[in-house]
Amino acid sequence: MTLSSRSAAQLREVIAELGVRPAVPLLVHASLGGTGLGPSVVRDVLLGALGSGGTLVVPAFTAENSDTSRAYLAATEGMSEREKAAFRASMPAFAADSTPCPSVGALAECVRTTHGAVRSAHPQTSFAGLGPRAAELLGRHDPHCHLGERSPLAALYAADAQVLLLRVGFEVCSAFHLAEYRTTSPVPRRTYRCVVGERGNWISYEDLVLDDSDFGVLGERLPRELVVEREWAGKTVTLCAMRAIVDHAVDQMAGGRPGLP
Repeated sequence: MTLSSRSAAQLREVIAELGVRPAVPLLVHASLGGTGLGPSVVRDVLLGALGSGGTLVVPAFTAENSDTSRAYLAATEGMSEREKAAFRASMPAFAADSTPCPSVGALAECVRTTHGAVRSAHPQTSFAGLGPRAAELLGRHDPHCHLGERSPLAALYAADAQVLLLRVGFEVCSAFHLAEYRTTSPVPRRTYRCVVGERGNWISYEDLVLDDSDFGVLGERLPRELVVEREWAGKTVTLCAMRAIVDHAVDQMAGGRPGLP
């Protein structure tokens, strides 16, 4: 048995031990560096665990087409106004069927480019999916709603999806963003801008100020009965029910969020 096939077999075993449920939607965040496996192998292991009735969903976020993103601010730091204007004019427009999503990892890009994949329409926080419910879960993503009630996260919550953190922590758990929209505490809003369709076609919209700075703390505060953990390729793999962790995060956010003291 080769190193790659042995690693794939170990991953299949871990996924089975965690309790991934066949025919239930699965939202996956993953980091594959150092595993020895290509993303297509990991994709196929996950699809195999889900069975023919299951749907695999990944974030396909794109910050590269926005001039209000942290990625843009980092890329243009130190530039003159003229240089910034030239950089902005060259920024690629979002197209759901072709724009890559390099910032969210190799598995996400692999799923996005797999034949038959469905991608939601939001120009900055889209999701991609494979499986019989992908069109249903991703088909109604309001371009003015990043990750709230008119996004795939709400559809996944309603579908009783599971969340798999494959060698990553709760710091990147996008499901917690849905809790931001559901908290009773006042949440500030801001203007977002991005280029869509073709270069120079900029749109703007208002939505919540998204804040993932305390997601790691939210993950640490989850009751242990809500979380199943195993290890694969030297890092933790975590499985949980989306409804349970979102509801718990809403409760945690109710009293305000600065540091979640």
